[in-house]
Amino acid sequence: MLVLLGVISFGVFLAFQYGFVDLFVSADRSYLSSVILTIYLALTLHWVWVGWLLSRELNYGAMLDGDSVPLDNASLTSGLIDRLESGLGGARRERLLSLYYDQLMNRHAFGHFSTDVLLRLGLLGTIIGFIFMLLPVADIKDFDGAVMQRLLASMSGGMAVALYTTLAGLVSSTLLRFQYHVLDSAAVDLANRVSTHVETHLEGHAGLGVDET
Repeated sequence: MLVLLGVISFGVFLAFQYGFVDLFVSADRSYLSSVILTIYLALTLHWVWVGWLLSRELNYGAMLDGDSVPLDNASLTSGLIDRLESGLGGARRERLLSLYYDQLMNRHAFGHFSTDVLLRLGLLGTIIGFIFMLLPVADIKDFDGAVMQRLLASMSGGMAVALYTTLAGLVSSTLLRFQYHVLDSAAVDLANRVSTHVETHLEGHAGLGVDET
């Protein structure tokens, strides 16, 4: 995750350094590209926060092979192991594992929803750009050279709005989707690790306890 964050930060730096951000802002009369980029940066901060929470869970997951996992009420993994070690039955154990997985993945739900929002904002910008491009056509009174020149300039501005907003929406939504895919993969790996620990350790210990009695 830190590597991906570094790549994104470097990409943002290059975009400012070579004037791509200024080009987006100045060429887009609808300012929708600026809105999309601002939302993307805000959602990246949300991604960092969710990733930090997941890293804490991964740290507790790495302790599963040790003697014990310290109790931390703020941690889903620590709380789950503590409840499972209290000797719950098989059905309740499965429900807790399912709930644990859902809680891990629900932290990413807002990010996945936001990727669709960014993509739709880009498509909205495409429509707005075409509207800007076609509006001057209705004002044509004659085909004078100066009039046509102004018409073409206005139409090119509308086309710029359509293209830049579409590009901003596609790039930001694709990047954000990949960012949350990284978190999803880590969460699934953690859930599998916890499930394997429960099957090989807790259930085994429970079986030994039954045999001893």
